[in-house]
Amino acid sequence: MNNNFYRTGLIIILCLGLCSACKNEVRTDEVQPSSDGEDVTKTGQAFIKDDTSTPTVLDIAIGSDDHTTLVAAVSAAGLENSLVNAGPLMVFAPTNAAFDALPTGTVEDLMKPENKTTLSNILTYHVTPGKYSKEFLKKFTKLGQANNQNVMIKVEGDDVYVGEAKIIASIQAGNGIVHVIDKVMLPPSEEKNN
Repeated sequence: MNNNFYRTGLIIILCLGLCSACKNEVRTDEVQPSSDGEDVTKTGQAFIKDDTSTPTVLDIAIGSDDHTTLVAAVSAAGLENSLVNAGPLMVFAPTNAAFDALPTGTVEDLMKPENKTTLSNILTYHVTPGKYSKEFLKKFTKLGQANNQNVMIKVEGDDVYVGEAKIIASIQAGNGIVHVIDKVMLPPSEEKNN
């Protein structure tokens, strides 16, 4: 009987916790035009409005004027919900200038629906499980990325390079850390195709 009392109490506490957590969320589904002109309803946890929590890695990118191309690419690849997961996630975020340095037409071509798999592979090469500071990254020679490929780490003085991209800033997020980088990294599988 004593076990039933505790079990019932635990269930009530869990239900109250879930109800209060849900009460603070305002869920909105956004309708956005896709690249082929059709309206697409955006659903999932990436589109839950929450002004009280620490920003996620996706929120940080969305709030940055220097990462509009990255945000557009994440949307085109349909990876928004992955970047708001509990994590921790370490995102290496190329700036708009890094995307602009790619050969003319590359970004536009990658954003086409038929190239979604390639774009997703490139973007997930910029994500690592974990939450390591730039200083801590100096202890590594390589990292395993979310697309199951490795990226090399190189240290030159105080500078840390991930692949050939230099970390130029780091921002803590609620579900990880964003390291701003100055180049777009291509996974080895994509370099062979180019």
